[in-house]
Amino acid sequence: MKTAAANKTGMTICEEDFLKFREYFYRKSGIYFEDCKRYFVDKRLLERIDATGSESFRSYFVLLRFETGGEELQALINLMTVNETYFFREEYQFQCMVTGLLGEIVQYKTNNSPLRIWSIPSSSGEEAYSIVIYLLEYWPGIHLWDVEVLSSDIDTRIISLARRGVYSPRSVQHLPPYLLTKYFTPIGCNYKINEDIKQSVEFTRVNLMDTSDVRAYRNFDIIFCRNLLIYFDNLSRHLAAETFFDALNPGGFICLGHSESMSRTSSLFRVRKFPEAIVYQKPRQDI
Repeated sequence: MKTAAANKTGMTICEEDFLKFREYFYRKSGIYFEDCKRYFVDKRLLERIDATGSESFRSYFVLLRFETGGEELQALINLMTVNETYFFREEYQFQCMVTGLLGEIVQYKTNNSPLRIWSIPSSSGEEAYSIVIYLLEYWPGIHLWDVEVLSSDIDTRIISLARRGVYSPRSVQHLPPYLLTKYFTPIGCNYKINEDIKQSVEFTRVNLMDTSDVRAYRNFDIIFCRNLLIYFDNLSRHLAAETFFDALNPGGFICLGHSESMSRTSSLFRVRKFPEAIVYQKPRQDI
């Protein structure tokens, strides 16, 4: 039987305080913790209470809400978010990108504007770097088009790791050996991604639930947002769908995780079935 989480002084989080915190964190991040996550949440809350020297949940909660710079909220978000991924995860969508999506996008691109791809959440960078490697290896058009890859996350700590570009053997275990040799340099037991790949991705911090944060994110042709919406409730998922709709060019595509569905969230997008994957498209005016 799992006991309640406690800090060094034996402090625990009562039900009333948990509910208060859950509502606050949801409003700030769009992430809603089910009751089954209670131990996880309590443990990390108590870590921050210890780290800030707060004497109680109440004093910590006051600090969290009224700190002008928002540093403690960001520290807590960094601690509460889950960042687990690896290179070439759900590879079938990268195959779909190079065999179906990009060919259709360039067919209707009537200007010389760059192809823009947004990966969110970035986590520690595996997905964004996988996109670049996949384009270089498997898309003939990479030599004809200017491609921009942007990757964003709410967690500033994980963005720093993404920019560093050093990965454990577990992160690269699904890469074919020749790609590991071609694009990485061994460092001790780990692997560092080559500098030219690292420089090809721009990493930014963004909170999808903050309209001032997402206002500048526009004119994307493809968005990868995989395994994020499962942490949102229906309202937050709906708001995220509207953000992605505004961020995409007409005819642009969004790829979700295998257990996620845009159809259950929003009617804004058209369902498209390709041989490799089901994706969602912002309609063009001619379709």
